[in-house]
Amino acid sequence: MGYNVSMMADSTSRWAEALREISGRLAEMPADSGYPAYLGARLASFYERAGRVKCLGNPEREGSVSIVGAVSPPGGDFSDPVTSATLGIVQVFWGLDKKLAQRKHFPSVNWLISYSKYTRALDEYYDKHFPEFVPLRTKAKEILQEEEDLAEIVQLVGKASLAETDKITLEVAKLIKDDFLQQNGYTPYDRFCPFYKTVGILSNMIAFYDMARHAVETTAQSDNKITWAMIREHMGEILYRISSMKFKDPVKDGEPKIKAEYAQLLEDMQNAFRTLEE
Repeated sequence: MGYNVSMMADSTSRWAEALREISGRLAEMPADSGYPAYLGARLASFYERAGRVKCLGNPEREGSVSIVGAVSPPGGDFSDPVTSATLGIVQVFWGLDKKLAQRKHFPSVNWLISYSKYTRALDEYYDKHFPEFVPLRTKAKEILQEEEDLAEIVQLVGKASLAETDKITLEVAKLIKDDFLQQNGYTPYDRFCPFYKTVGILSNMIAFYDMARHAVETTAQSDNKITWAMIREHMGEILYRISSMKFKDPVKDGEPKIKAEYAQLLEDMQNAFRTLEE
């Protein structure tokens, strides 16, 4: 028909368990955890049916099938044979996190363990339409990873003992998690997010991070040392506006208005840091 179709499979773990039961009844040689040795081949034959297709007949049509499979490893053990075999086949992995769900952070996708092998395939599109996106994405991932590394230190000695730049990292990581990654699908402003809005939000958050670090590092040896506490005190309104960027409704406000407001926020941010450093 030439449609673009998504197929949801919930859950391949139960299907694999049924395959194990049938294999046992047929007295086949069991492999890891009792699953048949051909488990990986069967999973691959299913997932490899996804992709772009040219339909038979006339007129010429091209469609696609995207398969989204859910795997439920017992006890969240990623070394489970079904999980291991699936990860060896698929190109994209969204790792759901129980702790995020308990904190009411939705979608509860763990940003540290999730990945996509298609990022390079989209670089040409990004370079043409949003050339700033790839560096922003890389920087955001670095901030989130650094925040994870600092979390253990904070639990041991507290946030007050951290360097000023580390405090900035923690606060900006919180901004990214709560005001960029977290979404509420029941609201008109957050049920979908056009790419220009995604890039605009991330751009301003990373700009704030870079300016804050620059202000702290350039004044570290001077008498008028700038600290994170000073930045937070003098830029309460800027931080509030950064947190509120996601509340812009793409349908109601429109692309030109949203882009203009994000650009104005960036300009106000630059002026605020310039004033603070003087």
